[in-house]
Amino acid sequence: MPEPSTTVVVGAGQAGLAVSHELERLGVDHVVLERGRVAQRWRDRWTSFCLVTPNWSIRLPGAEYDGDDPDGFLGRDAVVGHLGAYAGRLRAPLHEGVEVRALAPEPRGGYRLATSDGDLLAGTVVLCTGAYQRPHTTPLGEAMPAGVAVLDTDGYTEPGDLPPGPVLVVGSAQSGCQIAEELRAAGREVFLACGRAGWSSRRIGDRDLIWWGVETGYMDMGVATLPAPAARLAGNIIATGHGGGHDLHLRTLHAMGVRLLGHLESVAGRHARFADDLADTIAFGDQRRADFIGLVRRLVAERGLPEPELPEPEPLRVAPVTDLDLSGFGAVIVTAGYRPDYASWVDIPGAFDAFGFPEHEGAASTVAPGLWFCGVHFLRTRKSSLLLGVGEDAALVAEGIAAAS
Repeated sequence: MPEPSTTVVVGAGQAGLAVSHELERLGVDHVVLERGRVAQRWRDRWTSFCLVTPNWSIRLPGAEYDGDDPDGFLGRDAVVGHLGAYAGRLRAPLHEGVEVRALAPEPRGGYRLATSDGDLLAGTVVLCTGAYQRPHTTPLGEAMPAGVAVLDTDGYTEPGDLPPGPVLVVGSAQSGCQIAEELRAAGREVFLACGRAGWSSRRIGDRDLIWWGVETGYMDMGVATLPAPAARLAGNIIATGHGGGHDLHLRTLHAMGVRLLGHLESVAGRHARFADDLADTIAFGDQRRADFIGLVRRLVAERGLPEPELPEPEPLRVAPVTDLDLSGFGAVIVTAGYRPDYASWVDIPGAFDAFGFPEHEGAASTVAPGLWFCGVHFLRTRKSSLLLGVGEDAALVAEGIAAAS
């Protein structure tokens, strides 16, 4: 285990491995601690999970995608394999199965980490525990009728593992829509309680939507470009990589027979009530699409690119259903996104904002010298937690640590 002056990287997902690569490049001694196995968060995803970003966007330092399907989308196990091979090429000590249970400053400087293998001291700590730390749940889950299985995104594996009967999916961002599509394709009766998220066609002209996101600067937008800091918690653009990538949004789900509902308001006995706000939710998503298409049009004009066909979406009008009898339902799957969870184990007052995100300047804590972050959603830009952009943040973190050494 490390000497007290050593840098400790907590987490061995894409962020932790990228930071380790960059620290190694700069000659900074460090160790990596991982509570489970390398790429544990990817291992925890459902069976058929695959990337929503094309393979060419895997731009980890020292582990860029170099396969023969750059426009494809790696599945869960392939992502785990890619990161596992990456870890195998790094020289820093990597301790799997070591959970950091608490982190606090030491009076004489540095930090004490309480781990499942005992306490240790570190001069510098980089928290790389992922953008998807704690599934956001709803207290209404506890009010569901007895006999209806209630699980979150982390608990879902595949359609055949759910009890028989209709399924209510709560939340319609990326995970909710992907799971609803998979369940419906497997022949399940699916009801989707919809929240607000943007959407886009998978391909715009002859390019994937992520290419447009990169080239328009959308992926480089920071928190200051958002309407409010809370917007970091909003769902990403709805997309899927299944079958080589295809359109996925409320219209495609409605067309395949998924029953669309407003957001879940209450549960009483067997009855769930939903807000009469589905039309507003659809309009919100359409406006986010229009905003993104506006960026596309501007890029086309600036570069003189061929004008892609950009048809307006067909109107989607769904008769409102505000009451649903859950008798006979097999499961309720809550896919309400994720929240940061640092404050539950990091004992540093003022280190996190009201939403749980780090208070930082250039990935360095503003209240705790020697504490750094990487892999956080919107740490610097929209792509900060993605395989596309985490390497850029990792390089800055490593350079900052090396400069302070």
